[in-house]
Amino acid sequence: MTRAETTRTKDESRRAMGADMTMSKGSNTPVPSTALRVELGWRSGPGVPDADASALLLASGKVRSDGDFVFYNQPAHSSGAVRHEGKRTTGDRVTDTLLADLPRVEGAIERIVLAASADGGTFGQVPDLYIEVTDAASGQVVARFDSPGATVETAFVFGELYRRQGGWKFRAVGQGYGSGLEGLATDFGITVDEPQHAAPPAAQAPATVPPRPAAAPVTAPPPPTAAPAPPPAAPPVRLSKVTLTKAAPSVSLAKQGGTSGSMRVNLNWQMRKQAQGWGSRWGGAGNLDLDLCALYELTDGRKGVVQALGNAFGALRRPPYIQLDGDDRTGAVADGENLTINLDHKNDFRRILVFVTVYEGASSFADLHATVTLQPQHGAAIEFSLDECTVASPVCALALITNTGGDLVVQREARYLVPERGASPQRTVDHAYGWGMNWTPGRK
Repeated sequence: MTRAETTRTKDESRRAMGADMTMSKGSNTPVPSTALRVELGWRSGPGVPDADASALLLASGKVRSDGDFVFYNQPAHSSGAVRHEGKRTTGDRVTDTLLADLPRVEGAIERIVLAASADGGTFGQVPDLYIEVTDAASGQVVARFDSPGATVETAFVFGELYRRQGGWKFRAVGQGYGSGLEGLATDFGITVDEPQHAAPPAAQAPATVPPRPAAAPVTAPPPPTAAPAPPPAAPPVRLSKVTLTKAAPSVSLAKQGGTSGSMRVNLNWQMRKQAQGWGSRWGGAGNLDLDLCALYELTDGRKGVVQALGNAFGALRRPPYIQLDGDDRTGAVADGENLTINLDHKNDFRRILVFVTVYEGASSFADLHATVTLQPQHGAAIEFSLDECTVASPVCALALITNTGGDLVVQREARYLVPERGASPQRTVDHAYGWGMNWTPGRK
């Protein structure tokens, strides 16, 4: 039995277990006080909107601050108790996952609301909706709520984890909002960043103003002592999400609020359902090993590459201020391949080219379904999908990040390249973008 077949069998087993434990609206069940994985799932297809899972940590029915909201633009709670792990696509099934580490939830938090928002439609257009809670360590299903009865809602509370008599329970809620993620968030006390409207122009003074009579000189009283300025308010939460397309391929990080902190670049991929194996169109066999890489050029002229090949993993707090998180050699890691860019050093970057190569297991990106997400620590997520590969390409340029007047501009590339005979994928992408580096053979 192949690894892919084994995975499908486990998924089918989990669904069967979940079917036996499915709950009705309003019912509740105890859950173990451990780390739990919360999976929102549905069936994709033409006209089906995307959905995004989120969580709100509540004390006395409201968030204590905007930091108690975990979603795609704020993917981890400061306590580490709740984390947004992201989406996966397998065939026509899509899941978006949260991790709730219950032992790490602060004592003041009484409930964790588990919700989602629909992007590009309503939840009534999303078939086979469910929320499933599993023990993160064992994979055992502990609660499941299917078909919550959504119709015209654009945001939905599927369930909640709440404290009861020293333990935790899960309740199936099934409450919808027609006002989207913004309506849901504000209902629980989140301050949402709203579009700014220009103030009306001030009324102009008449052209002729009669002269005032001269006033006798007076002694001005001393100016009052200024009250201490209040501490600056925390910036409101940004709910916007940016999708780059061929028609709108670039975005300014500064305009999206991504001016400091770190930015995580994620590549997540799945094999298309109809493929018989990786490389089925162009040859190749075995487990697929993709490598996420980055060419960089700093403002002082230094150039280089961050990649697993040659153990050139980079560094965040010293040049090149880019670091590869690790090397997924099997494609089985839930969140794909990741690298991190230190935006606190954005002025040190001249340009960064993020690209991906096929290291082994295939000779081409044929039959690949992949999504690229750039998630600044502060600001809106930027995402785009790769086009279908129609050439025998083992290397794809994903995104070009350029320093333009102190702002970093992200440009969607999604460009498959075909090496000349004897040329490596790295040399091919270097030549295509004029990096001008010297390359020698290397292995992992």
